[in-house]
Amino acid sequence: MYSVLLLCGGLAGVTTVLFGFGGGFVVVPLLYTLLISVHGLDSGIGQAAMHIAVATSTALMVFAASLATWRHHRRQTVQWHLVRPMVGYIAMGAVLGAAAAVSLSGEWVRWAFIGYLGITILDAVLRPGFLHQASGDVRPMGHLVTAMTGTFIGAVAALLGVGGSVMTVPLMRRRGASMTAATAMANPLSLPMAVSGTATYVLLSASGTAFGAWYAGYVDVRALLVLAVGSWLGIRLASIWIGRIPDRIHAGVYLLLLTMVLVVMVFVR
Repeated sequence: MYSVLLLCGGLAGVTTVLFGFGGGFVVVPLLYTLLISVHGLDSGIGQAAMHIAVATSTALMVFAASLATWRHHRRQTVQWHLVRPMVGYIAMGAVLGAAAAVSLSGEWVRWAFIGYLGITILDAVLRPGFLHQASGDVRPMGHLVTAMTGTFIGAVAALLGVGGSVMTVPLMRRRGASMTAATAMANPLSLPMAVSGTATYVLLSASGTAFGAWYAGYVDVRALLVLAVGSWLGIRLASIWIGRIPDRIHAGVYLLLLTMVLVVMVFVR
């Protein structure tokens, strides 16, 4: 199991630094599958598998998004003037999203994950503005739009444990950002969600769960440590490709990865 988690962490690191995923699109379906296969659906852990996968994925983002943000900052690909106004709103939304996830059943969270993936893929394919070569000049948003968008991104990302990439990358693409710039901004924007969301998962669920000594609420600490090591390795290996992938290919691979995760989550029960 831990060798699979190490590999999963490596894939999470690669997708974090190159696509801004924060690891969630890799960690959530794979950890969910592992927990079900090891403990069975009828066990306490099996019944809470989706909550554990989402909470552990959110905790991993604190580490992975921080390291990926530093890598992008060193390459000067982060447009900080666009990132800073959204940080506080995303953090507030993350508290709401994590609180909602704890109160919902794992099956509801799973189908919310699947539904949002499907909508995102269809929107990116059918509506102009994602797959084309972007100009690179990002149009800023007004204060009210920033507040509403940031709160919504934080809430949905924490609810599903996927980081902000699924919303921030398409948003920034349609506002003129290249894929390199869009994914670079997704990482620091995932950080406030990850910190607020993890704290909320631990505080709201700690008193009501008893999965073992290696659990902090719904966060599987042992899995988190192995995933973090793999993520560090993946980020180090993938960092050399920052800014080197052709824009249209970068966008196409992003959508392909989303589609692969959607298929896994639909058919794994």
